[in-house]
Amino acid sequence: MAGKVLLVEDEPSIADNITYILSTEGFECVWVSTGHDAMEEVQLGEIDLIVLDVGLPDCSGFELCKKIRRLKETPIIFLTARADEIDRVVGLEIGGDDYMVKPFSPRELAARVKAVLRRARKVETKNEVSAEAEPVPVFAVDEGRCLVRYYGKDLALSRYEYRLLCVFIRKPGWVYSREKLMEMAWDEPDSSMDRTVDAHIKSLRAKLRVVEPDQDPIKTHRGMGYSLKERK
Repeated sequence: MAGKVLLVEDEPSIADNITYILSTEGFECVWVSTGHDAMEEVQLGEIDLIVLDVGLPDCSGFELCKKIRRLKETPIIFLTARADEIDRVVGLEIGGDDYMVKPFSPRELAARVKAVLRRARKVETKNEVSAEAEPVPVFAVDEGRCLVRYYGKDLALSRYEYRLLCVFIRKPGWVYSREKLMEMAWDEPDSSMDRTVDAHIKSLRAKLRVVEPDQDPIKTHRGMGYSLKERK
């Protein structure tokens, strides 16, 4: 479970104790004493967790936390000499994951580091599983915006292309004749010719191929009409 911990602490004696106990627990510990050096470490490398002293010589730990949060969601445990409730509340509200008041036991800090990392890694794993469990749909219709997405990409469709595609999407596999498509998608179907449907289908297929060149989801049924291929 061990990982890389960034310790931001300006008191060498405290830093030595924390570095020692975290090292014995298998963590790689990087120690810096200023907010400036801490930001450099955050930007340069992959840090699994940050132990951050509130009182630093060049800035407030709270302000440093805000800067870090603009870049990364790395877990942060605050260290402070102040036990006021308001400080604990502020630290947690701006993005801190835990809070320890000096003096404290280095072993307790190590235990909290492990606990915070466990929680963070469970969230990461859950998010990854959720992403895998929810594949991008082939077609998604946003009726409010008159928009169709194909494999997550917005399609730039004309009015009749949009209407035709929506007809197909509602009933995949259903074969529609040209006359039926004109009836369902055109404002004045009687004034349009059958070949108008063919032209729009051709244009629609071209726009779909821009997104997925190897696929042709619209199937032609000779002498009958068109349908949207069903997914197997």
